[in-house]
Amino acid sequence: MAVTNVLIAGVGGQGAVLASELLALAAVAAGHDVKQGEFHGVAQRGGAVFSHVRFGDRVYSPMARCGDVDFLLALERLEALRYAHFVKPGGTIIVNDHKVEPIRVADQRPYPDEAIDFLEAKGFNVVVVEATGKAIELGNHRAANVVLLGALAESLDIPQEVWDKTLQDRIPERLLSLNQQAFAAGRQLTIS
Repeated sequence: MAVTNVLIAGVGGQGAVLASELLALAAVAAGHDVKQGEFHGVAQRGGAVFSHVRFGDRVYSPMARCGDVDFLLALERLEALRYAHFVKPGGTIIVNDHKVEPIRVADQRPYPDEAIDFLEAKGFNVVVVEATGKAIELGNHRAANVVLLGALAESLDIPQEVWDKTLQDRIPERLLSLNQQAFAAGRQLTIS
């Protein structure tokens, strides 16, 4: 079995680390060898956060090389642009249709609203998900990461019962129902 490479990217506070942890735990429970690497420098100040999750029969490194990522899960549109160079030709970018204005000191360039069109023109399979809107409908905008993870799960060879147990084991009881609903909402999206 080939190695599946997933890169999850967002800004501090969006739950990129939790989403990558859930994916890694589910992949381990499904019997895969898994490596995970997180990077979150100034995340608490709205900085970039990204995490590689790699799984398969045998994985040797926690980081995928540029051009080898099968799935990029972007919690915000600009992060899809920032990390697209990691995605293999024809790979899938699942992007939350959400915009987080970067903190600017002297730079006054406009937000790149054409990000989705640009990525599609590069040949990527871009799936735009209204994850934040769905999470707000469910009662908490912070569940957008799990909505996106549910959308990604449709393309992975990890059984639903493994996802269910992973959510039960990792998510605190007071937030479990919300996250189960968020994951189910994301799974209803079709990725092909």
